[in-house]
Amino acid sequence: MWRRSFSTATNASTALKEKKWDVLVIGAGHNGLTAAAYLAGSGLSVAVLERRHVIGGAAVTEELIPGFKFSRCSYLQSLLRPSLIRELELGRHGLKLLKRNPSSFTPCLDGSYLLLGPDRELNHSEISKFSVNDANAYHRYEKQLENFCKLMDPLLDSPPPETTQNGASFNDRLKDKFRKSVFWASFMRQALSLGQRDLVDFMDLLLSPASKVLNKWFESDVLKATLATDAVIGSTASVHTPGSGYVLLHHVMGETDGDRGIWSYVEGGMGSVSSAIANAARESGAHIVTNAEVSQLMIKDSGTVNGVLLADGTEVISPIVLSNATPYKTFMELVPNNTLPDDFTRALKYSDYSSATTKINLAVDKLPQFQCCKLNHPDAGPQHVGTIHIGSESMEEIDSACQDAVNGVPSRRPVIEMTIPSVLDKTISPPGKHVINLFIQYTPYKPSDGSWGDTAYRESFAQKCFSLIEEYAPGFSSSIIGYDMLTPPDLEREFGLTGGNIFHGAMGLDSLFLMRPVKGWSSYRTPLQGLYLCGSGTHPGGGVMGAPGTQCCTCRSSRCRRNLEPILLLVI
Repeated sequence: MWRRSFSTATNASTALKEKKWDVLVIGAGHNGLTAAAYLAGSGLSVAVLERRHVIGGAAVTEELIPGFKFSRCSYLQSLLRPSLIRELELGRHGLKLLKRNPSSFTPCLDGSYLLLGPDRELNHSEISKFSVNDANAYHRYEKQLENFCKLMDPLLDSPPPETTQNGASFNDRLKDKFRKSVFWASFMRQALSLGQRDLVDFMDLLLSPASKVLNKWFESDVLKATLATDAVIGSTASVHTPGSGYVLLHHVMGETDGDRGIWSYVEGGMGSVSSAIANAARESGAHIVTNAEVSQLMIKDSGTVNGVLLADGTEVISPIVLSNATPYKTFMELVPNNTLPDDFTRALKYSDYSSATTKINLAVDKLPQFQCCKLNHPDAGPQHVGTIHIGSESMEEIDSACQDAVNGVPSRRPVIEMTIPSVLDKTISPPGKHVINLFIQYTPYKPSDGSWGDTAYRESFAQKCFSLIEEYAPGFSSSIIGYDMLTPPDLEREFGLTGGNIFHGAMGLDSLFLMRPVKGWSSYRTPLQGLYLCGSGTHPGGGVMGAPGTQCCTCRSSRCRRNLEPILLLVI
């Protein structure tokens, strides 16, 4: 349904050449589409250029096996900013969220299991099977994280208070100082409202390893391991890596329909998020073109952007270009050589784009039957609804899997997050059959014991993952109809994710806020006049949240027409 809305390569070149656009957006990922929707809504002529045959970037739905629609990369929704959903009326444009309850299931080889979700009584009962002390502490832990998230919300929804670059006028510098003073005064008031004890705990969370944070709160291995996966997902970090506590917080910042920390499936797959945003953008007049690969930015002698050159030789003219590509791809591959300052180039080149993530999408003919549940019927149970944690019964297991990757080899016992969206979403698989997502760690970009380009090596690793699941759910392998596997090099090649990093760059404390993507350039601006970043490589970071695409366009009023500066320059 959602592919009919976009121009194809057949008429793209002609349509793009016919006019000088106010704004071009490179990449129809959800952030690029968000920026396009707001800018088009302000009355600007906007064209979005997507390299692939389908929109969405990593938030995409693809039918790779007849009848089975896969959320091929991202697979859950929670971080999408509520203001974006409301302002773009995404519900009217087809977005439907399916809440998961319970939200988490961790089977254990000894026959026990842990279910967690939004139900406080369920959580207390389930955790009490392992530790009454932990059961009593869990609600306090959730409340503290919720308070920390309230402190972070204004940061997520505000552009960083970056210093105005050299050459700004006196008025611009004055406005810049005033804006920063307001920002920091507001943030400090909110921080102090926590109280000194919670503020110290907040700093401890930001700076500490996730293992230290969780050991302080809990004693049972299975609970700590279940929570710890959120601290390392999508990263190369161990649970013992300082700063991994922040990533733990990052994954509980979101909400679904006002319910904090609730992750949901999206009916029709994650491509429906991109489709809804694209529908809003098109309704406002944005022009979205697929099969339109940008090969280079066109730069005038004065160092200002003049548009882009497509791979087919088409020149598309515009004084403003927003890039939804990773910072590395934007500046190292699309910008002509010798155009950028040396210090900026060095900072981008040596940023951390490492990844240890592999995604496997499966079509199966029956649901996995977990031994610990002692059930033997084909119907879905509560254990199938949320995220199923495989091979994560202790933080030591997670750390051991990480150390394998540090030593250059894929984890011998991978950490697997399994989700089965077809349990709630009946639109993505044939009756009686299911779609399963496996988010797997840790897999080095360049293994020392083989190559991801070797078919036998790839198959061997996939079978290792299936065999691990078999330990918990015998018969799983025999249910597989077919699968699609994306290793870090595949994620880079197919979706432009540099290094295979799903966040467009590491989410360490040295790569956040005023340091993202590099120090001195956190305001979505770039050293090239007219070129801006709007993707996950900018503040506030990765995940399907739409905040970078929103904040890159600071003026969203319909009163803004042809004056580009109030829309894109954050000095206003």
